[in-house]
Amino acid sequence: MRLPVAEEDGGGLRRLEYLSLVSKVCGDLQRHLGFGVKEVAEFVIHLGRGCYSVEELDSKLKESGAEWPDYLVRTLLSSIHAFYPGDSSGKKEGVTSAGKNNNKFEARDRDGGYDRGEEKGRDRGYDDRRGDRDDGCEGPLLNKVYQGCVSRVMDSGCFVELNDFRGTEGLVHVSQIATGRRISNAKDVVKRGQQVFVKVISVSGQKLSLSMRDVDQDTGNDLLPLQLKSFKDEGVGDGVGFRGGQPTTTTRTGTGLSGIKIVEEGDDVVCPSSRRALKKRMSSPERWEAKQLIASGVLSAKEYAMCDSDEERDGMLYQEEGAEEELEIELNEDEPAFLQGHTRYSVDMSPVKVFKNPEGSLSRAAALQSALIKERREVREQQQRTMLDSIPKDLNRPWEDPMPETGERHLAQELRGVGLSAYDVPEWKKDAFGKAFAFGQRSKLSIQEQRQSLPIYKLKKELIQAVHDNQVLVVIGETGSGKTTQVTQYLAEEGYTTRGRIGCTQPRRVAAMSVAKRVAEEFGCRLGEEVGYAIRFEDCTGPDTAIKYMTDGMLLREILIDDNLSQYSVIMLDEAHERTVHTDVLFGLLRRLVRRRPDLRLIVTSATLDAEKFSAYFFNCNIFTIPGRTFPVEILYTKQPESDYLDAALITVLQIHLTEPEGDILLFLTGQEEIDFACQSLYERMNGLGKNVPELIILPVYSALPSEMQSRIFEPAPPGKRKVVVATNIAEASLTIDGIFYVIDPGFAKQNVYNPKQGLDSLVITPISQASAKQRAGRAGRTGPGKCYRLYTESAYRNEMSPTSIPEIQRINLGHTTLTMKAMGIDDLLSFDFMDPPSAQALISAMEQLYSLGALDEEGLLTKLGRKMAEFPLEPPLSKMLLASVDLGCSDEILTIIAMIQTGNIFYRPREKQAQADQRRAKFFQAEGDHLTLLAVYEAWKAKNFSGPWCFESFVQSRSLRRAQDVRKQLLSIMDKYKLDVVSAGKNFTKIRKAITAGFFFHAARKDPQEGYRTLVENQPVYIHPSSALFQRQPDWVIYHELVMTSKEYMREVMVIDPKWLVELAPRFFKVADPTTMSKRKRQERIEPLYDRYQEPNSWRLSALPLIDQDPPNVIDPGFAKQNVYCFAQSDKFHLLVFIRLNQHTRVMSCNPRASLYCLMQLCSET
Repeated sequence: MRLPVAEEDGGGLRRLEYLSLVSKVCGDLQRHLGFGVKEVAEFVIHLGRGCYSVEELDSKLKESGAEWPDYLVRTLLSSIHAFYPGDSSGKKEGVTSAGKNNNKFEARDRDGGYDRGEEKGRDRGYDDRRGDRDDGCEGPLLNKVYQGCVSRVMDSGCFVELNDFRGTEGLVHVSQIATGRRISNAKDVVKRGQQVFVKVISVSGQKLSLSMRDVDQDTGNDLLPLQLKSFKDEGVGDGVGFRGGQPTTTTRTGTGLSGIKIVEEGDDVVCPSSRRALKKRMSSPERWEAKQLIASGVLSAKEYAMCDSDEERDGMLYQEEGAEEELEIELNEDEPAFLQGHTRYSVDMSPVKVFKNPEGSLSRAAALQSALIKERREVREQQQRTMLDSIPKDLNRPWEDPMPETGERHLAQELRGVGLSAYDVPEWKKDAFGKAFAFGQRSKLSIQEQRQSLPIYKLKKELIQAVHDNQVLVVIGETGSGKTTQVTQYLAEEGYTTRGRIGCTQPRRVAAMSVAKRVAEEFGCRLGEEVGYAIRFEDCTGPDTAIKYMTDGMLLREILIDDNLSQYSVIMLDEAHERTVHTDVLFGLLRRLVRRRPDLRLIVTSATLDAEKFSAYFFNCNIFTIPGRTFPVEILYTKQPESDYLDAALITVLQIHLTEPEGDILLFLTGQEEIDFACQSLYERMNGLGKNVPELIILPVYSALPSEMQSRIFEPAPPGKRKVVVATNIAEASLTIDGIFYVIDPGFAKQNVYNPKQGLDSLVITPISQASAKQRAGRAGRTGPGKCYRLYTESAYRNEMSPTSIPEIQRINLGHTTLTMKAMGIDDLLSFDFMDPPSAQALISAMEQLYSLGALDEEGLLTKLGRKMAEFPLEPPLSKMLLASVDLGCSDEILTIIAMIQTGNIFYRPREKQAQADQRRAKFFQAEGDHLTLLAVYEAWKAKNFSGPWCFESFVQSRSLRRAQDVRKQLLSIMDKYKLDVVSAGKNFTKIRKAITAGFFFHAARKDPQEGYRTLVENQPVYIHPSSALFQRQPDWVIYHELVMTSKEYMREVMVIDPKWLVELAPRFFKVADPTTMSKRKRQERIEPLYDRYQEPNSWRLSALPLIDQDPPNVIDPGFAKQNVYCFAQSDKFHLLVFIRLNQHTRVMSCNPRASLYCLMQLCSET
């Protein structure tokens, strides 16, 4: 396409500017539509050059067969008008090209034409004292540009006084100051007295809302021209009211990137900090109670806004106008075309079966242990509540009282000083970790000698030759043989890095970091140079990196960007026996890739003996075995099944310690809570045996333990002492501990299991596989001959344990995996070549969730929103939440909230300072919920310049906040990469809550009339966690981030929502119930009688009143005797005793003397 004449006449500079415009339009098309063709961009520029409004360009594009989103058309037209500021009005009378316009800016009148100030400006005798002010106009017009002076500057925006209307000023919110960059404080951009161009975007009475980002600040040109009539064209004209020729409120609508219909009301723009509280509709019992209080004179009718003078006369309470109507919402059961007949509404979905024999002894033991854990947790919580209740609440009173009781001040001081230490460290931990830490086992050998002492060193040449001869190779070797650290270095020394990088995947983030650090030390370089690592939200590599360790999920994201992995010459899938979901997906993708790239070498390593399965999957490739340093291990089974395996394990530890020869013990348990309880019990039992027993050093190992404490397990025990390592299944293959002679295997582990029916993940105690049992037993034979105590029968081992563990891909939520594979172009997931395919239920549940989020269309294909969601290393709900925040104008806050959620719990609560910690945490509580509380914590930390001492004083974990800061920076870089605006919503928390609801609408819950809450999806009873900011408020509608099972099913990270948002933001998932039919929820409700809220619910029943044997005393009113009711006034108390004779039994109740006799008469008639 030949350039327009204007560009050729303008010379080379104008031509470069035009090419820059073409490049910008191409970039916009590429980001939003997935293509950036130069010819299409030039065609769009040609169309937009002659268009006057967004609707005009949109109609021309639709005539050409292009239906593009409103926000994209608006962006393109802004860019075109910025380059051709006068061409769009070339057909208007009296207006020439932009170069001949003497005004600093252009403004449009009500009819859409340009101001005629240009013609008058040519007359030298004309004194244009009114500037661009329209004739006959008494105030600023909507969508017109004016010049003004900044009169006041605040953090959230600035006020600008218009030059043409002295004394008239409007607010420019911080989100309306500039575009393309994030502004957290308006003072960083504008200053008082600065001359600026502003555009009137909203008029509400005398209030003006202005925008600077829609105006070119150099020329005053309107970058986003809009006509007043365009609002009517968009279908919102009815919402614009005029008073005296001026619009009172305005509304702008459009469809954002996330598919949310954006509606900006003038009132919200003018005053975004105003938070209008919802007017809650009073229930019938509440209205009855209020009526009784007014009638008794306890409260005045003026205390209730819904009671006016007329209502006072008849004693009735009516609903206030505008009060919140009760909204009945139900699930939208309309199925998409590609899932017709397969969704939860058509198929009965069931959770994954993780027990081979659900009726066996192992299943019963797992169920019993889960119940015991719950019982221990409830006892601990009760003890904590009792301790807190025993402490006086007001410790300042002894000092305020001039004559306190003897010793009262001393007691208060002692209570204040309880637990001055910042962390609650049990005695057994102090005893185990109180000494100086040893960072790994000390060795006198040099690094080179340590490398040569590994079993793999003797097979170095054979291994290199096997890699050279085979494109795919399976390597089997015991833990500690040197596979992970040495294979990559051998290949680098052989010259494989000259053709590309050597990549090695790890299933855990900690393993990728620690292994990379060790290899960099052996390689003789700094970490991040020749040897580096990459994990989610952290990339420690450089252009010179030759060996790259990463999590398997990071390699999956690299395939998403480059499906040929052109940067790599060798890929090594380490610890493949763990079968994570990312590893299984990589199996299928790399199986395809090796066919396309004959030069790529693929190495699959495993520490177990299931190599034949890997070999068969990868075209019957060769297997390379590294012999380990193993000794014979004696296997001992129990004769009878153990019901309480934890107690049996502790008894076994003590038995070994007291009767067996020297050697350390390794005990496998399921999780942190179980390990901490076992260590505490062991410590107490050892103290009970006296000082004559040899010392037993107790060392726990789990992922949440700090690395310096974990390293203590590698230090050998002193002479005459024995250590017991209590670990999760992380010690099966990921850790190598020398000196272990005795292994205690209860036969259980915790697995994450997904329930597709409820859409929830849960940690379940399950029996381990036979392969894992063999792996655990092998830990006892590394140093010398050992023993393995299996706390289950041999029959259970053979009949109740699966041969191998259930792959993760068959038992977890596949939402993120499905989205990633769809983004790779793999649309038919059911026919994808998995090694162990997931169930069809799990895939359908994942696609159903993605469809509800808007990531898939009616045919199951990826939408533009879904493609954007796949670019973020987040779960689909979090990705949708972040993209929705871009449309709603609150992405700055949502970035912080997501980062804080990703880091887990940020508060710590030491046992001896719980009350003080709770008080400090309560200062951060926000009425809207926990998400806003997390935001408040981060903003407070930011205001204190990211101070560590502030974290200590506020009982906040500084490590978690620093982690959140790093995560936020990584997400911010992705936002910048795809040119997504990062805008702050200021104090408009409604936008933030809407964005969160857009991602987690399926986690909505409604208050249950009986107790707690009920989820909208499965009507499951849930409760707000006691640590939540909303625990005491109990709002009607909430959204939660996750469910945790302790003594009850608790909701964590809870937020208040408006139920209308569910239908507005998730129309594919929710709908308003038909008012002519009874919903499922209402059919399940039952009518509850009124009762005293301060008494037990059923205390009002006659059957609940106490029985007495004596006859009633003196009767006050003989008339009641006929009704078997006797009233007796006690002189020493201010109440009546009412004796009721029913079925020849006498019951007694007390009542207030002011109680209406009519109520007693009614009670008599009922009896």
